[in-house]
Amino acid sequence: MLPACPTEREELQFSNISRVISKEIFGYKTQGCRKALCIAGYILSCGALLLLFYWKPEWDVWANCIRCSLEEADVVLLRTTDEYQIYSRKTVTWISVSALIKSRSDYPTIAEEDSLFSKAITKPSLQVRSIQVQKIRYVWNICAKQFQKVGALEDHHTCSAIHAKFGSGLTCDEQNVRRVICGPNTIDVPVIPIWKLLVKEVLNPFYVFQLFSVCLWFAEEYMEYAIAIIIMSLLSIFLTVYDLRQQSIKLHRLVESHNNMMVTVCRNKEGFQELESHHLVPGDVLVLKESKTLLPCDAILISGQCVVNESMLTGESIPVTKTHLPPADNCKPWRVHCAEDYKKHVLFCGTEVIQTKADDRGAVKAVVLRTGFNTAKGDLVRSILYPKPMNFKLYRDALRFLMCLIAFAAIGMIYAVCVFALNGTGTLTEDGLDLWGLLPSERNGFQDVHSFPADRSLPWGPVFRAMAVCHSLIVWEGKIQGDPLDVKMFEATNWVIDDSSGHQIEGHGSTHATVVRPGPKASSAPVEGVTILHQFPFSSALQRMSVIAQEIGGEQQVFTKGAPETVAMLCRAETVPPNFESKLRLYTAQGFRVIGLACKSLQAGKQSMDLTREEIESDLTFLGLLIMENRLKRETKPVLEELSAARIRSVMLTGDNIQTAVTVAKNAGMVSPMNRVILVEANEIPGSFSAYITWKPLEENKTGDYRTLENDSQTERRIKPALESGQYHFAMSGKSYQIIAQHFRHLLPKLLLNGTVFARMSPGQKSSLVEEFQKLDYFVGMCGDGANDCGALKVAHAGISLSEQEASVASPFTSRTPSIACVPELIREGRAALVTSFCMFKYMALYSTIQYLGVLLLYWQLNSFGNYQFLFQDLAITTVIGVTMSFTGAYPKLVPYRPPSQLVSPPLLLSVVLNILFSLSMQIFGFVVVQEQPWYSKTDIHSACLLMNNHMENSSSISSLGHGGMRDVTLEQMDNGYKSYENTTVWLLSTINCIIVALVFSKGKPFRQPVYTNYVFILVLIGQLGICLFLLFADIDDLYSKMDLVCTPTMWRISMLMMLAVTFAMSFIVEEAVIENRPLWLLLKKTFRYQSKSHYKRLQRVLDQDPAWPPLNETFFSDSVAISVEGNMGGHSNPTFDSNEDAL
Repeated sequence: MLPACPTEREELQFSNISRVISKEIFGYKTQGCRKALCIAGYILSCGALLLLFYWKPEWDVWANCIRCSLEEADVVLLRTTDEYQIYSRKTVTWISVSALIKSRSDYPTIAEEDSLFSKAITKPSLQVRSIQVQKIRYVWNICAKQFQKVGALEDHHTCSAIHAKFGSGLTCDEQNVRRVICGPNTIDVPVIPIWKLLVKEVLNPFYVFQLFSVCLWFAEEYMEYAIAIIIMSLLSIFLTVYDLRQQSIKLHRLVESHNNMMVTVCRNKEGFQELESHHLVPGDVLVLKESKTLLPCDAILISGQCVVNESMLTGESIPVTKTHLPPADNCKPWRVHCAEDYKKHVLFCGTEVIQTKADDRGAVKAVVLRTGFNTAKGDLVRSILYPKPMNFKLYRDALRFLMCLIAFAAIGMIYAVCVFALNGTGTLTEDGLDLWGLLPSERNGFQDVHSFPADRSLPWGPVFRAMAVCHSLIVWEGKIQGDPLDVKMFEATNWVIDDSSGHQIEGHGSTHATVVRPGPKASSAPVEGVTILHQFPFSSALQRMSVIAQEIGGEQQVFTKGAPETVAMLCRAETVPPNFESKLRLYTAQGFRVIGLACKSLQAGKQSMDLTREEIESDLTFLGLLIMENRLKRETKPVLEELSAARIRSVMLTGDNIQTAVTVAKNAGMVSPMNRVILVEANEIPGSFSAYITWKPLEENKTGDYRTLENDSQTERRIKPALESGQYHFAMSGKSYQIIAQHFRHLLPKLLLNGTVFARMSPGQKSSLVEEFQKLDYFVGMCGDGANDCGALKVAHAGISLSEQEASVASPFTSRTPSIACVPELIREGRAALVTSFCMFKYMALYSTIQYLGVLLLYWQLNSFGNYQFLFQDLAITTVIGVTMSFTGAYPKLVPYRPPSQLVSPPLLLSVVLNILFSLSMQIFGFVVVQEQPWYSKTDIHSACLLMNNHMENSSSISSLGHGGMRDVTLEQMDNGYKSYENTTVWLLSTINCIIVALVFSKGKPFRQPVYTNYVFILVLIGQLGICLFLLFADIDDLYSKMDLVCTPTMWRISMLMMLAVTFAMSFIVEEAVIENRPLWLLLKKTFRYQSKSHYKRLQRVLDQDPAWPPLNETFFSDSVAISVEGNMGGHSNPTFDSNEDAL
């Protein structure tokens, strides 16, 4: 943070769904004399200086302003701290609140002394300094001497403070001041006017360059080509503007409904009041009605309960239950107190409230937490408006390649001047779960398995009651909606949900509660129904959910379900069977999803609302294990086998149990039956800052039907050969991954090298893991179902969302079929596109070089190509080839190696250099040999055709001679100086050579289909070759005159064809036998001992030589110093919304 000193700088944190951005901010003050000089420069340079400042805003600031402290600045310059170092210029604006504060005595009541609003208002002018960056407003904190974000409730408030300060609502004066400072609660994405899009596109450096080029061509009287370029540029501009306009309209329609709705707020001392949603400010109390409502802001629920549809953010239309913020009386900020469960109390902007349930405190209320672009939906929109800049290696190599061509052109220019004076288990498995069985526990022991479906119904008892009430299901539009696991579990009971509005509950009065009753197909039960009084929704951090339920006319009970290990820890030890762990491993090792159930009775007379979650979820009685089956999708195994055959590594990131994840990985083929799995576990030592890590082999027990952890020497000896050959995989949980990242940072790259299964991963950990793989120089693709994967999808090199919901905007690619079958297809298309790009680079380099060499040869005789000759090569040949060459499809089979990833690589450079030499040799040969022909004349360009006609009768009349003389005079008058035998020879050779190069460079297998499958391209080449041959052999005076060609003997034309045939043969043989000869290049690499410089390859070579890796049945302890990675873990998640995966 920056003190008000001109030599220092402040760092602002800007976050959106894809990344957290740090920006350095520098203060500047506009100086009058500098501004006057710049205006003079604009005029004298005819606007060129102004255009340069438009492209480089930092130069504009440096030229017009002087450095000063942020406190004095009227202009600020921001610079990103990432590798791109992007500058942006912002003007400091003043917001006046004097009209809202009538007198000095009103000031303390309108803005609390400890709030940012109080600290931002300058006295006595009653104004606020602000800047706006990426749609977010920042105001100057006078006390802290820094810019701080407004539009969100301050983080320092405790739970009790939120209830006390904001529970009754803001006064009108407080609301007005906050609205002026924070701005309107709108996600305003206006439709950009066409003229603005047009101006912005025209001022692109590329089109400015085109403008100068066109002016140069007009000056050189190259009219036709200049007009053609103008037409193509205008077409490109209009298409781009149309596309941008459509995107602007689409985005505007996505958010326009957010800005136009009526809401009810609670005003302090004034009661309820209706107003438009854009008037909402942080701290307002929103009253939620029973009807369906779209939320116009982020809000903290402070009373009652809500069911919301968060599909806009998660991609899944599963209702989510929200509970009110507990009025805990402690000094911790509310988010710290609630930890990862804070979002269970937050209603996010853009989501739909589909049901509200009031409690004994009256209406369902929520305190506005964030408004406008600070909200979850606003953050999502900002990620679209301000995407992460991409820095692909292809672009960097292309720039280097262009620099080489520019240097080559500069040499030619000097010569010319002398002569004349340029990539979770839910993704792999079926969407639905099947209820496989129930393993009940009674009297400290497991009973017989109850299978589903079964002829006999499940008997009435605690387990049955747990299955009937321990869920967060609702009836929505006549159907039971909720988590698929909950739906399957509840349907097995054959009960129904009676979700009517009011129920009389003893001790609770009349309240809105959910009642479950026996359905028509249900077995007889001794109760009329069970009422669900209170829910503690599922939390991925706690890995469980609980409900308080009461039989109609009976006592209150607590029911809990969740991860079996977690539930067992909450139960009284005497109720947990001694063989709990072995039974759990038995089912998870077979790929089942296992849920633990528990319950307890509440003491009579104790109000459930007065109990904390910790008190509710303690001293439970273990009821048993619910076993769910999740089958692999039909296409999962073939796709993973295809990827494995192509030597593309697959890694699983999931929220499931680690045993289940390992089994799914084995069943899917990610882990071969011959390979071994090593479980890596890391734990922190209680009461210290150190941790320990263990490696244990997860082995098949030959005598039993489940896997177990073994640590005997016999096991180690059995799996050692597999480990030495590298046939092993690491599996770890999200908790272990985070501890390793904190305490064993040096081991993380080694573990990732063979890490295959990562279970119980949170969204932030998924994003972090993708980044860690990228640091090892892996090219990472991420395939997710849209829930919890937004951050990882955005961070990956290629992200594929299997959801078509709005959350798919976080991913560059979206599959319409929810399976991983799209992954190899994307890889095939990507490889084909990369090869096509390289072919285009090579062709464009060769085409320009061929034309360039031809012009240089003709410069030797103070000649050049004619306008129509340039036009034919540039438009009729190159432009059409450039468009149609990319039509070749991807090869249907993935090969076990990648295409070249470097534009500046030995094979590509050798190909370009050799073809340049072939073309140069051919053109020089034709240029020299044509001058040695007996019919050649430097001054008489018609001598060749006249000599051919010498056999005609010498007794031709004087008039005939006169006519011939007149014809010669006419032709000489039509000669514009370009016509010569050298010009005709070199132009025809270079033009047909361009077609030859296009055919040779159009690669087929193994990454693209054979060139003959690109019918349009082949027809284009045949048509172009036919026209060139026609020009070669035709002897039409008007055509030759227009094209600046001269007539040559037939034998010379055949000689040129032979030169072209030899060039084609040499080029084709070299390309196929040398450039595309993969075994030859591998042999050369081996001969010269070339080794990959990729980090993961180097690390693999080191580990191959390390006999102690991987360690087995060992425990390592860390030093006492840990590396904080909290920011890293969540750095690429949506900071305003981070959905929790169902990790049961």
